[in-house]
Amino acid sequence: MINLDLSPIILGLGPFQIRYYGLVYVFGFLLGLFALFKAKKKGRINLEDDDIYGIIFYSIIGVLIGARIFHVIFWNLSYYSQNPIEIFYIWQGGLSFHGGLIGSAIALYLYTRKRKINLMQLADILIIPATFTLALGRIANFINQEILGTITQAPWCVRFLRSIDPINCRHPVQLYASAGRFLLFFILLKLPNPKKPGFIFWNFIFLIGIGRFLLDFLRDDIKYLGLSAGQWLSIPMVIISAYIIFKKYKEDLFSLFKLSKEKTTEN
Repeated sequence: MINLDLSPIILGLGPFQIRYYGLVYVFGFLLGLFALFKAKKKGRINLEDDDIYGIIFYSIIGVLIGARIFHVIFWNLSYYSQNPIEIFYIWQGGLSFHGGLIGSAIALYLYTRKRKINLMQLADILIIPATFTLALGRIANFINQEILGTITQAPWCVRFLRSIDPINCRHPVQLYASAGRFLLFFILLKLPNPKKPGFIFWNFIFLIGIGRFLLDFLRDDIKYLGLSAGQWLSIPMVIISAYIIFKKYKEDLFSLFKLSKEKTTEN
């Protein structure tokens, strides 16, 4: 059993606070900026510098608004209805993955449509640093002592002493999710350059949707007809992405299976 009593605050000067959670998102957007400039230099995407900065700016707005709205509505509506001012305290944590994904997708769709940029080509580039950032984000959730797991007697269980339940020992689901997202990050890195843009992105949606659905059985979330809100939101992710992959990316799938078979034969 581990007793966790970490402070989520790195530096506090009066009302001004620097938290691990906020630093993760700052790092993630800088990582996205770096990835776009690198892709431009290698000729993977044709973008002006102003477009790169515009893409990151729209991503920030979309992620923060979408993630916060989903977190408030689907996970803590009763709390925020009594404490509405805290809706804006995003530095304290509480950003929904599904909401951030949808919010950023809408924002980037509007921007790329206006600037005539290939959205799927852009998505393939940004989703890899985004996955790495999501993995770090779950570590920040662990430090914040939020997203609690179910109660367990496993020897690696954690008592979150600064959480709403400092007594029971729970699954460290934040770390499970972080490990899964780091694994997904390396899987996406190993995927060959797709013949059709969007293949890497849709594989991300498919795999993270499955992972989230399975892992949520170990999260202490409110259940609706036996499943959590995260699981219900993950189901259409898996179905839609699987349909799109098999419908539009058969050539990329064939190339992937062929490459895997050749490596197996060599070994």
